[in-house]
Amino acid sequence: MPSTSSTLRQLWTLTKPRVTLLAVFTAIIGMCLAVPASTAPPLGKVLLAALGIWLLAASAFTVNCLLEAHTDAKMKRTAWRASATGAVSVPTTLGSALVLGLAGAAVLWFGVNGLTLWLTLLTFFGYAIFYTLWLKPASPQNIVIGGASGAMPPVLGWAAMANEVSALAWVLVLIIFLWTPPHFWALALYRRKDYEESGLPMLPVTHGQRYTTLHMFLYTLLLLAASLMPVAMREMGAIYAASALLLGAWFAWNCWRLHQNYSDTLSRQIFKISITYLMLLFAALLVDHYV
Repeated sequence: MPSTSSTLRQLWTLTKPRVTLLAVFTAIIGMCLAVPASTAPPLGKVLLAALGIWLLAASAFTVNCLLEAHTDAKMKRTAWRASATGAVSVPTTLGSALVLGLAGAAVLWFGVNGLTLWLTLLTFFGYAIFYTLWLKPASPQNIVIGGASGAMPPVLGWAAMANEVSALAWVLVLIIFLWTPPHFWALALYRRKDYEESGLPMLPVTHGQRYTTLHMFLYTLLLLAASLMPVAMREMGAIYAASALLLGAWFAWNCWRLHQNYSDTLSRQIFKISITYLMLLFAALLVDHYV
């Protein structure tokens, strides 16, 4: 029998901590932008909102791992997960997801507001159920459509502070929505053998390498345009404008390089570059907001 500490460690990995952290980071940026620069967001509410969003995101990722256990077992990248190896039982995993989800819902309902709770629950079901069970195994455009759920954290953060959602918050969602395909396809390209064996219809498997790299580049151009929308709306100034241009050009240039001369090494680098891009872009939003 595995020890309690071992089981907890296994359950922790099923929450996909690094992905959850990135989601909470973008949600916190949304919280800060929802409050005038002259007024700091209330720390207690920020911490409660971040905790509630984290708990529900962790629950969604745990459900995702549980539902995809048979697929994960076929892929080297995910075969080690406790849900795939059976190291943690299905009832234990399901119980963990339930506890995390109920705790997150309680924190948001009692400590934040109802709008944030319902938007977060909508995001939960969009990712854990709609994307995982139906969309991902059905279409090579799965990550494009399913990216809508992953793009929601800035809106959740905004709603937590303002109890409403502004146009700028939805622009931030659009930015993450357009960022998701080139980010995830970079991973799918250098892991394409995994996806071939899994049977999932990922774009590099169904349409090939050249088609995928071209679409990655085109998405980065759309992303660059969308990232400048806060400037056009006069919500952001010169610091953010310069950052968005430089970061967008950097991301697009690397995707163009990949399209011109593909290698798994460069595809792996672009996957990391995409994460750095998003973190720096949202950090620039925060700096511009206060400076």
